[in-house]
Amino acid sequence: MKAGLFITVEGTEGVGKSTNLAFIESWLSERNIPFISTREPGGTELGESLRNLLLHGGDVCDKAELLMMFAARAQHLQEKILPALAQGTWVVCDRFTDSTFAYQGGGRQLPLPWIEQLETLVHGDRQPDLTLLLDAPVEVGMARAAKRSAADRIEAESLAFFNRVRDQFLARAAQFERYAVVDATQTLADVQAQIAMRLQALVDDGQ
Repeated sequence: MKAGLFITVEGTEGVGKSTNLAFIESWLSERNIPFISTREPGGTELGESLRNLLLHGGDVCDKAELLMMFAARAQHLQEKILPALAQGTWVVCDRFTDSTFAYQGGGRQLPLPWIEQLETLVHGDRQPDLTLLLDAPVEVGMARAAKRSAADRIEAESLAFFNRVRDQFLARAAQFERYAVVDATQTLADVQAQIAMRLQALVDDGQ
């Protein structure tokens, strides 16, 4: 049995992750490709509890935030992601370790070597097969996000914070071939056409 493929969707606030995650699910379903959808932080009972504390809890210091992200991720991998991949099921994940580099490394300005050490501890060389980075100027994304529900603890951060997050995402995209950067300011049809092209390439490479 072939191992499943691991797809992650990344981006700053308001770039259309939820809409395009639903598109990916539909695309896979139409092709009878078995998959599960999940999210970070979250995906497990422990992960969802930590997510609630991270996004809606009281004061969480930056180091605690970083460690909580990786605690949730360790459980997520062990309980859900790795077993699914081993069974030949694709995993579609809303955020993964790239978000930690972007938000805690770029946004919070924690040392990247700390994150690299935790990455090695928690998942070593296991990386996504495809990382779709939905990219838009921060001002555009924040304007879209403002139309949604009240901001959580991280969404309430400053424009400067999110510009650092975006810069770190783009720096990682330039570093790793698994990234596909999609201009999220395009029409939805054009965004999804690019996503479909990347997904099809992934399928073709696996045949």
